[in-house]
Amino acid sequence: MGKFHQFGRAAKLASVPLLLASLAACATPFRADVSRFQSQLPAPQGQTFAVVAADPALQGGLEFALYANYVADQMQRLGYQRASSPETANLLVRFNYGVDNGRTQIRSTPGFRDPFWGPWYGYGRFYRSPFGHRSYWGPGAWAYGFHDPFFGGPEIRSYTVFTSGISLQIEQAGTGQRLFEGRAEAVSTSNRLQHLVPNLVEAMFTDFPGNSGETVRISIAPEGDRRTVRPIR
Repeated sequence: MGKFHQFGRAAKLASVPLLLASLAACATPFRADVSRFQSQLPAPQGQTFAVVAADPALQGGLEFALYANYVADQMQRLGYQRASSPETANLLVRFNYGVDNGRTQIRSTPGFRDPFWGPWYGYGRFYRSPFGHRSYWGPGAWAYGFHDPFFGGPEIRSYTVFTSGISLQIEQAGTGQRLFEGRAEAVSTSNRLQHLVPNLVEAMFTDFPGNSGETVRISIAPEGDRRTVRPIR
């Protein structure tokens, strides 16, 4: 019996690298909650635009210029033309982005659910978004971890998650009339804006301009060519 017990544990431990490799190969889609509002957004028939910083402190920065180009690419894909300067644009696209300082999440593997692998579950909670308001992220599985029943009891882990977001407002140049407002937020274990902002921008412009007043959860596949949109009730 003792030899069988040792062999069972050895076989399980030997399988861990293979299971980890298979999980790593299956990249997780990026998910964002997107809220959009619109009023008389003009059709892209000769309309020109310029992307400007909603926070004046960001205007002219190299980092902002990089992210603004992602927004400009999406606007051009829709058929709008990029103006040479904000002064000559028909539309001003005010853009902002940010990520919070993170918060600790604690997850445990449920006991006796699966002798090898099980999702880490937890309860949803309110969090402070990068734009000041409070949002709610519901319960769900966050990650997978190895669980060995021979060690006794569920395994408890802690890690940090971050809330990132972008905001977008489109207004008529000259009059300042607001034509579109949008916000996209995501919760992830990364705080790298270079990775987060392009995905948030793509989520914002998925099925653009969307249904006014509706919040949807948008999933973007790692390859960027498969997207799903699901209304949030």
